[in-house]
Amino acid sequence: MSQHEEEIAMLRAELEGLMQERASLLLTVGAAAAFVADMDSSSLPESVFDAAELLAASLNELDEDSLREALEIVRARREVAAGTAGGALAG
Repeated sequence: MSQHEEEIAMLRAELEGLMQERASLLLTVGAAAAFVADMDSSSLPESVFDAAELLAASLNELDEDSLREALEIVRARREVAAGTAGGALAG
C-alpha cells in the first residue's frame, strides 16, 4: 500500500469516527432537548434548577437545523421503543 493510499485509508477511518461521534452527539442533544421540553420546571429541586437552566440555554444556542435533526432522531427512537419496549429510549 502506498503512502497516499495509507493516508486516504487513515482519513476515511477518521471521517467515519467523526460521523459516529456526530450521531452520538445528536442523540444526546435530542434526548436533552426532549427532556427539557417535557419537564415541569416548577417541580425541579432548587439544587438542579441552575443546571437545567444552563442546559436549556445551551440547547437554545444550537443551530436550528442541528437541533431539528437531533429531535427527529429522538422522535424516531421513541416510536421504535414505544412499539417494542413500552416507551423507553432504545439503545
